[in-house]
Amino acid sequence: METENREQVAKAASIVMLAILVSRILGFLRERAVTEVFGRTATTDVFFAAFALPDLMYQLLVGGALSSAFIPVFTQYLARDEEKEAWYVASVFLNITVLALLVVMVLGVIFTPSLAPLVGIGFSGEQRELLVLLMRVTFPAVFFTALSGLAMGVLNSYQRFTLPALGPIVYNLGQILGAYVLGPLMGIMGMAVGTIVGAMGSFSIQFPEVYRRGRRYYRPLLDLKHPGIRRMGQLMLPAIIGLSIAQINVIVSQNLASTLETGSIVALRLANRLINFPLGIFAMGISTAIFPTLSRLIAKKEWEEFSRTLFFGLRVVFFITIPSAIGMASLRVPIVRLLFESGEFTALDTQATAYALLFYVPGLFAQAAIQVTTRGYYSLQDTKTPVKIGFLTVVTNFLLSVALLRWTSLGSGGLALAFSLSSILNVVIALVILGRKLQNLSQIGSAYSRLGATVLKSTMASLLMGGTVYLAASFLETALPVSRKLGQLLQVFGAIGMGMLLYLVLSLLFRMEETTFIWNLIKNRIAKKQARDVVE
Repeated sequence: METENREQVAKAASIVMLAILVSRILGFLRERAVTEVFGRTATTDVFFAAFALPDLMYQLLVGGALSSAFIPVFTQYLARDEEKEAWYVASVFLNITVLALLVVMVLGVIFTPSLAPLVGIGFSGEQRELLVLLMRVTFPAVFFTALSGLAMGVLNSYQRFTLPALGPIVYNLGQILGAYVLGPLMGIMGMAVGTIVGAMGSFSIQFPEVYRRGRRYYRPLLDLKHPGIRRMGQLMLPAIIGLSIAQINVIVSQNLASTLETGSIVALRLANRLINFPLGIFAMGISTAIFPTLSRLIAKKEWEEFSRTLFFGLRVVFFITIPSAIGMASLRVPIVRLLFESGEFTALDTQATAYALLFYVPGLFAQAAIQVTTRGYYSLQDTKTPVKIGFLTVVTNFLLSVALLRWTSLGSGGLALAFSLSSILNVVIALVILGRKLQNLSQIGSAYSRLGATVLKSTMASLLMGGTVYLAASFLETALPVSRKLGQLLQVFGAIGMGMLLYLVLSLLFRMEETTFIWNLIKNRIAKKQARDVVE
């Protein structure tokens, strides 16, 4: 049973991670489009600040706030073969969500001037006017973003991951078209229009499958007294707050950055996006794939299997994100130069972004683990604990940010460092409390010791890998024509390839269980394919 669950999670995760990989690549193209067309300027600072709220809602809702309240309850009905009742609850939840979003959208447009200081306290005059205008234009995107998140929850509950994972791809494509096609015609307003188009497309690509599964059961009802709706309501608000912590911290950092030199918001934004690349692909992929399995195990009261699956997910996340963080720190300048240095984005801008990236790196593994631990809490239908921890994290991030800006000369690096330290605090507290909860439900045994072994071995292997990667990149800097994109591409991918190979070899030498499992999974899939070919 354990192996079956692991393979199910691994299969789902591979689908999600592949789609997220494409989405993240397009995300980089989107950021590159903005900086290439508009540069690291005051106008770009304003756009990224205005984009903070729609982006928050997208990351929050599509990333799982709606689905985190929805999936555990919806899956519970499906696990009991009560599909009709499940869709009755889904219908009511959908109706309430649509009405609430319409109200929020209208109020957001009306009160935008009051909301503007939340994302750009340092802006004034023309910058503030542009900020208000851009925020108003992008608010309708929130409506379709929420619908996309709800559709994701439905499809994931049916173990369907491909279409939900394709949604962000369409979202990014809309914004890229907004930059390159509408940007020359409409200026920065083209990006705002592209955001709306992308959000609409993200929902539209999932809607046909949701409609196919639910058309027989949908009802235009508002049954607020149904126990399933009440339970979703109890879960939803804390889920929204809990999953929004990282994004709120980003907004805090960007807001404070509006008081620094021009271009600081852009540098932080791009550095954060680079951190989100491995975070989005691996951590989000694994947490998204593991969530329905965890919810199903809870519904069946298989506590020990739940604990093993959860901690296995954590070990895989650490196994991947620790070397990603150290490798990114070693290659920060070449990576930023390759991805963004073009057009209006200069070598000076590269250095500023790489500087911020260095201070974001320490928190990467923690942000990844938060994705998994939070899903663990939500599977247990405990949304209050992540909220309490998250509130402490936001306060810590704000206080550290102010302190580092006031008493050090780190500038944007101080804001990134505060973000990292608060993320580490978040995951440490979350793991301690979660471990105590699970201890009361099952014998987790050596789960923590195995997790600690993974962290220790991954760190040792990653440090050796990071040093090698840095030396390789330094050699390639002189051996290749890095003034051209081809040379930059060869330098970065050559160093990354060497680092991945070395890390794989070291993980095998250290006899890491995660490597062995992935290898055995690949061999089993190859064997199954060969068996099918023989039969055919």
